[in-house]
Amino acid sequence: MTEHIGIVACSAEGAAILGKYAHPEVTMHTHPLNEYMRYIEVDDWNGVAALMLSSVKNVAQAGADFAICPDNTAHQAFELFIEESPIPWLHIAEEVANEAQRHDCTCLGVLGTRYLMEGPVYPSKLEAKGIAHKIPGNPDRERINAIIFDELVNGRFTVESRAYFSSVIDHLKSQGCDAVVLGCTEIPLLVTQEDSSLPILDSTRLLARAALRKATGSSQ
Repeated sequence: MTEHIGIVACSAEGAAILGKYAHPEVTMHTHPLNEYMRYIEVDDWNGVAALMLSSVKNVAQAGADFAICPDNTAHQAFELFIEESPIPWLHIAEEVANEAQRHDCTCLGVLGTRYLMEGPVYPSKLEAKGIAHKIPGNPDRERINAIIFDELVNGRFTVESRAYFSSVIDHLKSQGCDAVVLGCTEIPLLVTQEDSSLPILDSTRLLARAALRKATGSSQ
């Protein structure tokens, strides 16, 4: 018997992570992204935590056995609500760290929203595995953030933005990174392995695969 996965989603593009055919039972709940951004933009992570807790209660009530959130940035609120969660969670950065360790990575470049790149979500999980990390400089962080919120969440994917991400990844490689984390659920819709000079760690896919392993009791 497979377990029931609850997805606490924040943005529509990044929430549709499972395959078309056979898969475990899934329940998803999401508050509108603008409700999350109202809190994120003023650094109110307690507000974000309240939304996530509200969503996980909904999926738990629907029968979910555990929860995941495909939104990296929202994980900054994780520790603020996790003790009140009615069901256990998988943590997206922890799953990325596990995969990086399996591939003997020593230093990861981390790309995502400005809040994610500058925040605590990845550092602690990577440090626990003995893995260093680097983020782009401030001008690049600002432009990446703008591309995510002005283009990607609105379903716009341009050649110019893809080339820009490729150049940022090239720079991270020159700084000693041996892989790059696509730490925003929308970035893999724009950037593929063909566009990257570093091996890609797609946080959304890694979390989805971890959820499927847990749901089916598989070690693969």
